[in-house]
Amino acid sequence: MDAADLILEARRAKRVLAPLGAAAPADLDAGYAAQRTVAERTGAIPPFGFKIGATTKQMQDYLGLSGPAAGFVPASSPHADGTVLRFADFLHPGVECEVGVRLARDIPFGADAGVDDLAAVFPAIEVVEKRYGDLGELGTPTLVADCVFHAAGVLGEAPAGWRGVDLAAIRGELRVDGVVKGSGFGRDLLGHPLEALRWLAKSPAAREFGGLRAGQVVWLGSVTPPIWLDGPCAVEVAFEGLGKVGLTFA
Repeated sequence: MDAADLILEARRAKRVLAPLGAAAPADLDAGYAAQRTVAERTGAIPPFGFKIGATTKQMQDYLGLSGPAAGFVPASSPHADGTVLRFADFLHPGVECEVGVRLARDIPFGADAGVDDLAAVFPAIEVVEKRYGDLGELGTPTLVADCVFHAAGVLGEAPAGWRGVDLAAIRGELRVDGVVKGSGFGRDLLGHPLEALRWLAKSPAAREFGGLRAGQVVWLGSVTPPIWLDGPCAVEVAFEGLGKVGLTFA
């Protein structure tokens, strides 16, 4: 079996992804190519959107990356504000405090990207899974092939005045059962959330998927580290100027 087969087999079995041995992608380019194969085999071409991880230096050091990493998001992944998910459906789940955007137009691979390319900006949650053992043994190319922890997402509503929000200055906060577990600012995402979008448009992920498309949603990155959950709970993300979004794990 190749890398995509082994990744999909581990997901179906809900087990930790072991190092792939001879099937492991040799470098990051091969990791993104394997990610594209995973998308093809799960009917996710074109994807619903993308997630960007490791937009902070802290997470790059943790994952052994020199910069961000991206993964495709399938149409089965996003959920509406207030959704209820089964905790048991996920493997060691966690949540992240994200800025989300919806694209207004196509952005070809390698093109610059900016606010004029956006149809909306809103608060979002990414659900991630701790589905790896020793990351050093697994290797970052395999982590990329497996979409960098992504499991699901929740999308908030864009406020009417989102164009007037200073995205670099906004403070985001993540709460679990009403208790603040982490916070950060838009500027924590490569200096400005739109810098993360510019990175994505020129990334190997955009190359593999033929650029970005109008209507796609991008989780631009988390202003907090992953908050790992112990069991059923209520999760809320709130950003000044953008509003709130929540989900419940039952």
